[in-house]
Amino acid sequence: MTQTDGLLFDPRTYDPPQFDAETRRLLRATIDWFEGQGKKRLLDDDLAAVWPGDFVDFVKREKLFATFLTPSEFAGGNPDKRWDAARNAALSEILGFYGLTYWYTEQVTILGLGPIWQSENKDAKLRAADDLENGEVMAFGLSERSRGADVYNTDMILTPASEEDRANGILYRATGEKYYIGNGNVASMVSVFGRRGDVEGQDGYVWLVADSRHDDYHLIDNVVHMQIYVSTFRLENYPVREEDILHTGVEAFAAALNTVNVGKFNLCSCSIGMAEHAFYEAITHAQNRILYGSPVTDFTHVRTNFVDAYSRLIAMKLFSQRSVDYFRSASLEDRRYLLFNPMTKAKVTMEGETVLRSLHDVIAAKGYEKNTMFREVAQLIGTLPRLEGTVHVNVGLVLKFMPNYMLNPKEYPPIPMRNDAADDTFFWNQGPTRGAGKVQFADWTPIYEEHAGIPNVAVFYDQAKAFREFLLAAAPDVEQQKDLDFLLTVGHLFSLIVYGQLILEQAALTGLDSDMLDQIFDFQIRDFNTYAVALQGKPTATTAQQDWALSAIRKPVPDHARFHRIWERVKAYDGAYEMAP
Repeated sequence: MTQTDGLLFDPRTYDPPQFDAETRRLLRATIDWFEGQGKKRLLDDDLAAVWPGDFVDFVKREKLFATFLTPSEFAGGNPDKRWDAARNAALSEILGFYGLTYWYTEQVTILGLGPIWQSENKDAKLRAADDLENGEVMAFGLSERSRGADVYNTDMILTPASEEDRANGILYRATGEKYYIGNGNVASMVSVFGRRGDVEGQDGYVWLVADSRHDDYHLIDNVVHMQIYVSTFRLENYPVREEDILHTGVEAFAAALNTVNVGKFNLCSCSIGMAEHAFYEAITHAQNRILYGSPVTDFTHVRTNFVDAYSRLIAMKLFSQRSVDYFRSASLEDRRYLLFNPMTKAKVTMEGETVLRSLHDVIAAKGYEKNTMFREVAQLIGTLPRLEGTVHVNVGLVLKFMPNYMLNPKEYPPIPMRNDAADDTFFWNQGPTRGAGKVQFADWTPIYEEHAGIPNVAVFYDQAKAFREFLLAAAPDVEQQKDLDFLLTVGHLFSLIVYGQLILEQAALTGLDSDMLDQIFDFQIRDFNTYAVALQGKPTATTAQQDWALSAIRKPVPDHARFHRIWERVKAYDGAYEMAP
């Protein structure tokens, strides 16, 4: 058996000691189910766009979603049922490793459950718990074809019921179409966002639950040609009773955004799992391919690509794991997760694409072959930065936190590692969505200073301090604050500093070695340089901003011995894992 550094998910040996026995059993059972299906079966099903019915049957048989996605309040006394973001992230990574299809089936179930678990409708919650126990999946009916990302408006209209309907307990009739709704073909409970036709403004918002099996629920089409069923459906005079209503008014809109807060977090761990599987295939192929009489990996540029891809992948894992701690420790008094959450969605998933590009540049045509998992990952990993709001939307959200994060720190108790078997009840009590710009953060500088003995951390910290000076001396003016193209570049520069903070925190908690951190901050410096050059070239950049951008560029500290040591760790993954055929 090849000896690796153990930083990547390894299906052969996976048995996470931080989790309880039933969690470990279910995670192991999930891995074994996929390995039992075999690589050819998974890839053939992907190519044929086969609905993953066998996987849904496995979920039902093992009560996987019931155990992982039911808050303990509705667990019926089962001590293993809870909503635990740490183990949910682990499951998400595993599902992503074996295919986006399987992750997506769980992902939209999580989204569909969001408005339900946040509601005061106990009947709907009990129904959801029972349906999960019976192996059902859920769906989240928010988006519409003509509305896109505009969640403030909806053409799903609830019309007050007739007297005859009211005599039968029907309060409204819902009519309208929803578009891009995962699991909409089979979901037992579809959370649907609409508005009352007789009430103007935000007071008219309503979340209701519909059943895809109802006669007045019309499944129109799958809008993609993939295994996942991304439906468009229409409700036509769908009867809505009191027990079907989850939220009304402003609370309904808050439930929509807070559900997305919970759901979009999972995109990072899916991206990690997908990139890990692709990495295993890429290094094994390249290390054993002879070109011009030498292994492909003897070429310097190939080794550089692999070391960069690997260090980026480890950074993705570090940031995502640490962000779990902040989410699980959140409260109305500590809402820092509202920054780290869109970071996991936007930054980590973008890095997943970068990792795949680096690997694909090495293995080239091999990455298109239908018998490789790489082909599937390369085709689908780009969906993740573009789901649950685009990168632009999430970087725009990140910008709201920049002034307080960079310039106005606040004291907080230390956030510990959160792998404890606790129910994350705050997810369903996040409160109002306003006030993001008022959220404060602990001082970001101490963790950088603590690691300033690592050469590239010190260089990047210097760039981060330069960015703080940019905000004080050459911040975007009133007109530039209306220029989203300009602001997004500023947002990417800021994101790198936040990214580095949590990477360093997780490294300190886990004892990650300085070689790995030095290599990670090598690319952090290079990425900062890229965005600084982009800022310098913006048409609206002032002379002061252009001068700052060029002055902030730094060269990473080269260390050939360190690079070689990281390469040897990368090379050790040659043949370390090959999926069962």
